[in-house]
Amino acid sequence: MRALEVDRQRVAWVDYAKGFCIVMVVMMHSTLGVEHAAGDASWMGWIVAFAKPFRMPDFFLISGLFLARVIDRDWSDYLDRKVVHFAYFYALWVTIQFAFKAPGFAAELGWVGVVEEYLLSFVQPFGTLWFIYLLPIFFVVTKLARNVPVPVMFVAACALQIASPETGLVVVDEFCSRFVYFYTGYAFAPYVFRFAENVMANRRDAVLFLCAWALFEALMVYFGYSALPVVGLGLGFVGAMAVVAVSALLSTRNWALPLRFAGQNSIVVYLAFFLPMAVTRTVLLKFAPELNLGVTALLVTTVAAITPLIFFVLVRNTWFAFLFRRPAWAHLGARKSEETLAIAKS
Repeated sequence: MRALEVDRQRVAWVDYAKGFCIVMVVMMHSTLGVEHAAGDASWMGWIVAFAKPFRMPDFFLISGLFLARVIDRDWSDYLDRKVVHFAYFYALWVTIQFAFKAPGFAAELGWVGVVEEYLLSFVQPFGTLWFIYLLPIFFVVTKLARNVPVPVMFVAACALQIASPETGLVVVDEFCSRFVYFYTGYAFAPYVFRFAENVMANRRDAVLFLCAWALFEALMVYFGYSALPVVGLGLGFVGAMAVVAVSALLSTRNWALPLRFAGQNSIVVYLAFFLPMAVTRTVLLKFAPELNLGVTALLVTTVAAITPLIFFVLVRNTWFAFLFRRPAWAHLGARKSEETLAIAKS
């Protein structure tokens, strides 16, 4: 249990929000994978559909919350923390994913095709890792535009989201669809934190807000309005704040510390959930085909979310820590020297 202790110096509700987000992401991939493999829908699909309007908006909004603290640092330090950090994990884990999937790709494309697809993944983000690929782009664009008036940037970002072009290029399409939420987290962070404080101070009103939001969200999704331009943008904002409210309420109790631990280590889950997800899905569909499909999707989600955290706890003080912790050689300039010195002193 000690291994799963959380860092109480961090902002609790932010960790809960990150944990909430990563579980929803795992749930989406797990449920859609099970339904696709089984050729049928499940009740878990309804939950995934309900979360779709706010799942990624909340993820990106939370990712931008603390950017104001570091955005004015020199480029070398900034690039190390906000670009090289994610580039390292993307390059490492896209290689790991290809290692597992290469035999299947080779059967369809040949080994030359596998190499071509691998190289293409550094231009066109691969599979579930597109979030890791896109975040550094958001960080760089926001720093470059930090002197542009916030209203101008915000309106421009909203316009991109409403337009939501479909070019087939993941970076372009997802940037247009998601940047507004990241920028909102950065530019309006004080208001988001104030909202969370108000939720914790007025819990009854917060519960009423969440009930009203959940009903409204369900109706918009059920009747197909959630995908409409402008409406989708609004639902993303309101849904993101609903997640903030849920997370703020959770932070007032110690009922869900495992979720907070998952939030503190959300990148661990995001990087590594693909393998336990695929294995669990295959095993359950093959050996327990009579199991309710929704229950199957729920079990796959649970295993896929928990297994990376267990693995992380087991390896974080071993040679395999490089899987989740950037080694000294993968830092830039002064940051690399500092890291090397810290290791030498330890």
